[in-house]
Amino acid sequence: MNIKDRYAPSPTGLQHIGGVRTALFNYLFARSSGGRFILRLEDTDRTRFDEAFVQNLYDTFAWLGVHWDEGPDIGGPAAPYVQSGRFDLYKKYAQELADAGRAYCCFCSAEALETLRKEREQAHARETGYDRRCRSLSPEEAADRKAAGESHVIRLKIPLGETTRFRDRLLGDIAWKNGDINPDPVILKSDGFPTYHLANVVDDHLMGITHVLRAQEWLPSTPLHVIMYRSFGWEPPEFCHLPMVMGQDGKKLSKRHGAASIDEFRRQGYLPEALLNYVALLGASYEEGKDIYTLQELSDRFGLDKLSKAPAVFDYKKLEWYNAYYIRMKDNEALARLALPFALEKGLFGAPGTSPDEDRQAAFTKAMPLIKERVSFLREIPEKLQYLFSDPQVPAAAEFIPKKSDLPKAIELLKLGRSLIGPVAGLDDAGAEGFVKQQAENAGAKLGDLMMPLRVALTGSRVSPPLFGSIRILGVKRSLERIDRALAELE
Repeated sequence: MNIKDRYAPSPTGLQHIGGVRTALFNYLFARSSGGRFILRLEDTDRTRFDEAFVQNLYDTFAWLGVHWDEGPDIGGPAAPYVQSGRFDLYKKYAQELADAGRAYCCFCSAEALETLRKEREQAHARETGYDRRCRSLSPEEAADRKAAGESHVIRLKIPLGETTRFRDRLLGDIAWKNGDINPDPVILKSDGFPTYHLANVVDDHLMGITHVLRAQEWLPSTPLHVIMYRSFGWEPPEFCHLPMVMGQDGKKLSKRHGAASIDEFRRQGYLPEALLNYVALLGASYEEGKDIYTLQELSDRFGLDKLSKAPAVFDYKKLEWYNAYYIRMKDNEALARLALPFALEKGLFGAPGTSPDEDRQAAFTKAMPLIKERVSFLREIPEKLQYLFSDPQVPAAAEFIPKKSDLPKAIELLKLGRSLIGPVAGLDDAGAEGFVKQQAENAGAKLGDLMMPLRVALTGSRVSPPLFGSIRILGVKRSLERIDRALAELE
């Protein structure tokens, strides 16, 4: 079998974790089996449709590095891949079902349906949905009323008194009583617009979709889709309803749990590799004892047998761990490129948006090794490097004083540290540490006591990225200027 699957979002909102997980699993399944992965836009909900959401979809998957083989932006043999461009097809197939007696025209007005609903509500009736009153209309009467221009919809005939059975690749055999399905649902509206169910089934069939991988929330719709396939005389695709993605509280992942849209993750400074790696493990496992995978490795290993029936819990701490790992793995130039937009936004090189000159760009790149092990998000980088690009305020005198010491001793140590700046700037970390340690011993001081006032004078804080690397980036002149300014304040 030539496997073909799809991601078919409705462009009515920003791309979120749940949608990306569905798209990723479809992508990986197609790649692992040598099949084709399709993008289709299901834009029949015109009230909430927005082109901005379409662009967000394209931007999101370009950023993630997930590409489809056919889609609205690249075309393909089943074009168009946007449902609003396929309305004539849906009308044609809805009419075919009506002509075959497997669907029918319904002339009930919205007012009549609302009256029915209220009557049932007042009577506390168990029945819900449409009462099938137009199902018994003869074809001749229906044709006459249509010819007279009477407004109507087309409804699917749900076989009565039967059970619809299908197999789900993850959940196994499913049996659904037809009495529990929405009674004779509308498949074509009075304005000629299809409902989701008709468009979905027609498109999956015409596009040759062999496997439908989608969230378990769509499981109740599947019996209706299977009935529609059989009404057309078509073979249904294989279904696989993916495990839910839950928050730590056991409820479906949503905004209340934190960042949900991919845009928000990007703004917080997550890397695409981290998101892909982590999301690919939400409800799936690949190799015992292995956590880190490239997209290619995931593509090689994925299979429906790797999926779990149990809901997946989205753990932001675990994702943070992945992000920190991938930040550490970046080379300095690549990390600087990724961090630069955050630095510009924060105004690291002047006013927000100000680009660095050549010297500052070089210093920014050289500073990457100083913070790689100390950040989990790209957005943290500018704050941690602020001291390199603008002189920090001189802290209160108490910040310079080592434990069990006093201000005169701190000043003495800072003066000693000042004398070491020139030699330290020309040494690597190991050489600088050995040199300063020897000078501290010669002065009868602890290494930490000597380093602390020096660190505070140069960085404005007791806690900072590695000091020797900072001195090399600041240079001897700027380092001495900062120490002299601190000494002037302290003295």
